[in-house]
Amino acid sequence: MAVFRSGLLVLTTPLSSLTPRLVPILTSAAQLVNHTLYVHLQPGLSLEGPVQPESSPVQATFEVLDLITHLYAGADVHRHLDVRVLLSNIRAKSAFLPPQFSSVQNLARPPEVVLTDFQTLDGGQYNPVKQQLERYATSLYSCCPQLASVLLYPEYGSTEVSVEPQDAPSSSTIKPASPVARSPKQPVRGYHRGAVGGTFDRLHNAHKVLLSVSCILAQERLVVGVADKDLLKSKLLPELLQPYEVRVEHLSEFLVDVKPSLTFDLIPLLDPYGPAGSDPSLEFLVVSEETYRGGMAVNRFRLENDLEELALYQIQLLKDPKHMENEEDKVSSSSFRHQMLGNLLRPPYERPELPPNLYVIGLTGISGSGKSSVAHRLKGLGAYIIDSDHLGHRAYAPGGPAYQPVVEAFGPDILHKDGIINRKILGSRVFGNKKQLKILTDIMWPIIAKMAQEEMNLAVTEGKHVCVIDAAMLLEAGWQNMVHEVWTIIIPETEAVRRIVERDGLSEAAAQSRLQSQMSGQQLVDQSHVVLSTLWEPQVTQRLVEKAWNLLQKRIPK
Repeated sequence: MAVFRSGLLVLTTPLSSLTPRLVPILTSAAQLVNHTLYVHLQPGLSLEGPVQPESSPVQATFEVLDLITHLYAGADVHRHLDVRVLLSNIRAKSAFLPPQFSSVQNLARPPEVVLTDFQTLDGGQYNPVKQQLERYATSLYSCCPQLASVLLYPEYGSTEVSVEPQDAPSSSTIKPASPVARSPKQPVRGYHRGAVGGTFDRLHNAHKVLLSVSCILAQERLVVGVADKDLLKSKLLPELLQPYEVRVEHLSEFLVDVKPSLTFDLIPLLDPYGPAGSDPSLEFLVVSEETYRGGMAVNRFRLENDLEELALYQIQLLKDPKHMENEEDKVSSSSFRHQMLGNLLRPPYERPELPPNLYVIGLTGISGSGKSSVAHRLKGLGAYIIDSDHLGHRAYAPGGPAYQPVVEAFGPDILHKDGIINRKILGSRVFGNKKQLKILTDIMWPIIAKMAQEEMNLAVTEGKHVCVIDAAMLLEAGWQNMVHEVWTIIIPETEAVRRIVERDGLSEAAAQSRLQSQMSGQQLVDQSHVVLSTLWEPQVTQRLVEKAWNLLQKRIPK
């Protein structure tokens, strides 16, 4: 069976019957399409008969919104698929009608195959239904020249259909503003202009529900606030957030695909109110269950500044029944970032100059991040550990390779009476003095690197296959040049300060000063192959380290 990179799924089943069939339909489609699946809703469309079928407007009702939510919830099982429900033919109730474009809509990834749930018992290659389907698809969207077509029925129809699709929400997409019963057939009101905001990291299906509702409500302009800078500091594992520019690029492509008739303003969200708090032209704000209180605060802010309140639309969260320990029970970017821990983020370095049959990991992280704990766990799994601090102590010792050069550079007054280098005095000389620090590191770093290489040879003689260099200054010293992969441990700076104060007896100010003298967690992650965290309980750290180790074993050359 051929597999296509992009496809267009035309859904023709009436809405009342479609929801319980979504999961088997999507499962069938996911076997044929492996990247982008566009979905076009046209309930009641007939693909039989001599007349070419045409697209007609679909009234945006609460039932339609719920169907879109069910569709994205069902698609979450197939996370390799980028599902996009196209909204050009879905119309909200409005006193004004924006101009409609009859031209063919360009899509970011032109479909290579068009699929449908239309029920016909003739699945033959020359079935006229398939020809009608292809003509219908190409009359609406830009498709690949050699467009294939597939009738999913009766394959999906052979799957036992449950009343409620797997992983789908059981309640309405939009949480009612009042306890008064609302009919699913009730039309959704349209507005000229509105807003929605979020972090939109690794655009996922819950984001797509939020954005789709916003696109249906807006008839002319949608302002999308994208969290940046200070608003990111409280996020879980912020070092793994996609850069602002990447998030905006993915958002823009999705929005233009699903509703090209709208004008989109994507702007950085730098405070909790954003444009929703100050733009007098906006009429509605779409929020999630989590951000509803923020929406209420926006309205209070508007009233204080003599602006009209916005109509608030609160979207239900998508549940994630497959979430793991320490992950949220909803579909969220935080969980996706958590799942990245231990994974290979970029290709390893090729290091033919290193000892054969030895794979070298450079382990680093900010002070207090838990490097020693992770190194100990890796040792328990079979790694040979090189502790750069221990090498430094050996180098400083009388008779060590760094002893004489350091004494000559900084004078005999850095020595104890017994001739041992007083590292506290030496540290006070170089701390905050870049020139003096460079003199010291120019002496120490090459010596420690040479000692580490000698340790690698020792690891080989002991029959070890993985060697870990535990070094806080790994990247500053340029030692990534002698490892295959850089592994970084990250924790929030506030937690690092707490640990340093507790471990070393420093004041908070001194702990902060120590961290500011080092590369930040973000700078380390930007050059890392694998990221881990010791933020949670020890057993969680152990599982993460084991995950990273097991994945490492699969990619080490045999």
